[in-house]
Amino acid sequence: MKRHLISAADLGRDDALLILDTADELAKISERSIKKLPTLRGRTVVNLFFEDSTRTRISFEAAAKRLSADVINFSAKGSSVSKGESLKDTALTLEAMGADAVVIRHGASGAPHRLAGWVRGSVVNAGDGTHEHPTQALLDAFTMRRRLGPLDGRKVTIVGDVLHSRVARSNVLLLNTLGAEVTLVAPPTLLPVTVDSWPCEVSYDLDSVLPKSDVVMMLRVQRERMNAAFFPTEREYSRRYGLDRDRVAKMHDEAIVMHPGPMNRGMEIAAEVADSPRSTIVEQVANGVTTRMAVLYLLLGGADLGGEIQ
Repeated sequence: MKRHLISAADLGRDDALLILDTADELAKISERSIKKLPTLRGRTVVNLFFEDSTRTRISFEAAAKRLSADVINFSAKGSSVSKGESLKDTALTLEAMGADAVVIRHGASGAPHRLAGWVRGSVVNAGDGTHEHPTQALLDAFTMRRRLGPLDGRKVTIVGDVLHSRVARSNVLLLNTLGAEVTLVAPPTLLPVTVDSWPCEVSYDLDSVLPKSDVVMMLRVQRERMNAAFFPTEREYSRRYGLDRDRVAKMHDEAIVMHPGPMNRGMEIAAEVADSPRSTIVEQVANGVTTRMAVLYLLLGGADLGGEIQ
């Protein structure tokens, strides 16, 4: 693997499979009464979050602690950043503290790439603007693989606010690398101008795509990033692109439903669908810790896992 994980495009097929296979091994630990390994003892992981996030930050913190790393949580609110300190100054401060890895979430696309040029440790992108979120794509792929087996030839449909979704971008790139066939379904106003260059198909008709989908991933409508009227009303959006009981009935028996969270229940996904046996939403949260453990373990060169997971 490379020293940083900035984009899903950084991962070749072998690298991606190595992370997923390592996560499979680490998943065995979660079944034990003591869920900790000494592999990263003495290493320091900094969670550098310039945007609010509960699920991702806690997931990375739990992952690092289960590998026995020291964790420093840095929130922009209440820090020197709120007084005008630049990202570079913050990076130099972290460098002086001896951070071995920096997990960064930032509202500006490209911030993790800039940070990687200023610190000697590894940088992990935990979401930058509307650009990418590679560890979310990895945990999604890990979840699919556990439910469905190898992803080669699997048909994955990603539905909703693709324009503002870093999750969609990372998933398209990673799933294509792993051999899956991805179709994006969204209103034209919620697709990027450059979507024709992405390695995927595009459809505007959810009902026609559902019967042949192995995975249907619903995306949250990101109202906080919208500065224009991208669709007439929430009711109209839900009618055309929401996943309800009637639409789920069109999916084949083995197909699964995913959502990166947090959900707008009743808008992009009905509550009964989110809580159904097809749904992997709770599994995705648990698998996030395991997958991020694998990423940190491989980036920071932990000891051999073989004897520790027996």
